[in-house]
Amino acid sequence: MQLHFTKMHGAGNDFMVLPWPNGVALPDAQLVRRWADRRRGVGFDQLLLLSPAPTPDLDIAYRIFNADGAEVEQCGNGARCIAQYLSVAGGRTELKLASPSGVVEARLSGSGEVSVSLGLPRFAPTADFLAGQREAERYRLRVAGRDVEFGAVSLGNPHAVIAVDSADAAPVGILGEAFQTLREFPQGVNVGFMEIIDKRHLRLRVFERGVGETLACGTGAAAAVVVGRRWGLLDAIVQVDLPGGTLEVESQGPESPLWLSGRTAAVYEGQITL
Repeated sequence: MQLHFTKMHGAGNDFMVLPWPNGVALPDAQLVRRWADRRRGVGFDQLLLLSPAPTPDLDIAYRIFNADGAEVEQCGNGARCIAQYLSVAGGRTELKLASPSGVVEARLSGSGEVSVSLGLPRFAPTADFLAGQREAERYRLRVAGRDVEFGAVSLGNPHAVIAVDSADAAPVGILGEAFQTLREFPQGVNVGFMEIIDKRHLRLRVFERGVGETLACGTGAAAAVVVGRRWGLLDAIVQVDLPGGTLEVESQGPESPLWLSGRTAAVYEGQITL
């Protein structure tokens, strides 16, 4: 069976966007890893599978698989790319997408910006997020032989955010990998290394669970702003500079939905054999 896909990215965070045939079993982890291989496959951070919307008020449904084959709950840049993908096909500027973590609203501007709502931030620990901890603005754990202070938030997927003096010098690979072994995050965690420039501007590097360090992470950018806002260090609208590009996050408060904005790009289209 030949499947048609589109390769896309948002700030360098790249995806294989693939409408999935009805009645066909989902790809197993081995197949996802083969497609994700950057030398022998398509190469991507995440695979985005599209399917018909479950209700008439929604435009499409999607599921997300990391490069290691594990299915995850949310992907901000992925949602933005899907919105762009649908807009090109149908000319829509406002969309509603069904994601594993809930409905995502999307807006497309005439300037090429794509914005998505990521819902409300969630701070309360669960069995899979900060297991065994009491909710706090800051946590301190022993990680890779050192005491690490961080903030944490769930945006459908789990995030830990560490403030650093220099994003360039941050031990992203060492601490990012070590966080995946903590019992407090039994399903793994995305780890952001945040350098605050001023109240409206920060630099960020993100280690994504199941992928490693990525050029950008949309929910990671939103998580950094949420944590920085909780610590009283950031304003409501913040420019987030990542290795692959710039995103904007709007966080009006813990009771207001987050909005993630930036540009997306379609790289190429292709066919692959299932």
